[in-house]
Amino acid sequence: MVIYLTYAEPPSGVYSSQVADVIRFVNAKTNADIRLVAFISLHDFSKSKQQILKDIPNALVLPAIPKASFWKINTLVFWLVCLFLRPHSIIARNVIAANMALKVKKFSTAKSICFDGRGAIAAEWKEYDVTVVDSWKRNIDHLESRAVLESDFKIAVTEKLVDYWHERYGYSDGKHVVIPCTLNSSFKAEVPTDAAKVEARTKLGLQPEDVVLAYSGSIAGWQSFPELYKYLGPFLQKSTSNKIIFLAKEEENITRLEKEFPGQVLRKWVSHHEVPVVLTACDMGILIREQSVTNKVASPTKFAEYLSAGLPVIISDGVGDYSDFVRKNGCGVIANGQGIPPLQPADYSTRAKMIELVTKNFTKDAQLEHYKELIHHLN
Repeated sequence: MVIYLTYAEPPSGVYSSQVADVIRFVNAKTNADIRLVAFISLHDFSKSKQQILKDIPNALVLPAIPKASFWKINTLVFWLVCLFLRPHSIIARNVIAANMALKVKKFSTAKSICFDGRGAIAAEWKEYDVTVVDSWKRNIDHLESRAVLESDFKIAVTEKLVDYWHERYGYSDGKHVVIPCTLNSSFKAEVPTDAAKVEARTKLGLQPEDVVLAYSGSIAGWQSFPELYKYLGPFLQKSTSNKIIFLAKEEENITRLEKEFPGQVLRKWVSHHEVPVVLTACDMGILIREQSVTNKVASPTKFAEYLSAGLPVIISDGVGDYSDFVRKNGCGVIANGQGIPPLQPADYSTRAKMIELVTKNFTKDAQLEHYKELIHHLN
């Protein structure tokens, strides 16, 4: 058995796609026997547990002892879990989970620890002043270094993240596989028709001739909203037919744009199941990020989401492996500080090309050989 360990990560659309769906997919496609062990907050524990079990019925969902600084006590609980489940390997999602796994390794049946690295955590906490306990902030470099250098194998979401490990921690053994954030397995490679696009626009009050950008995502610091505003202001000024839909919660820069450009800025907050329908009404997705280590190594889930809706992407230079992907495949525009160039509505052939690219690169089937390599190493 392989345990997939998550710590202090609540259920969400990303969790469903990047944790639960990965486990189901790999178990179905390989000889793996992966079981999810999730430590989650006591806050809304029962509701969160039910959400996780709905996705993974045999998951073991445990309450994390209150206060994040007590993660070492939770490690003791995890050790007891390992004594009961007797895993031969542990995949640990993110830095704290990896340190928990490394601590129990010598006292359990687990012979191999895989660190599932989702980003440059030490850099992210410092660049964006992530709210965590002081003891974590003081020790995060050590914890991340240990996760990278002492784990037996690693998953990285981008090649740029591997470069970060090389530069910051001297990682050099090459025992890793790069698997980007992928679409949910339920994705079907169907190209939205022109009629579907018109229908989606009608429901949103948009016109056929409008050029519509989409922003889908959170309003976390690394999303760089002030930087985004610098691009969108001039774009919206050029024509009243230029519009943007924000699939996001309220944020001061969005409110500012709504007031400055009434009728051109729409904001909706929908479930992740409804997002593709809204994106069908759009012409391009927008992924503007400021220059930071966090963004340099990132694998934004929204990149594949935009392509899956048939949308090319307007992206900043230096975002993970994706700015180079856009250059290589001609699937969008590199935002270079000069504003957004004149755009045309996305036609059927453009949407078809985006669907083909996402199917070949950002589905779980496209990454199957990498998952097989991971399981082979763990076995």
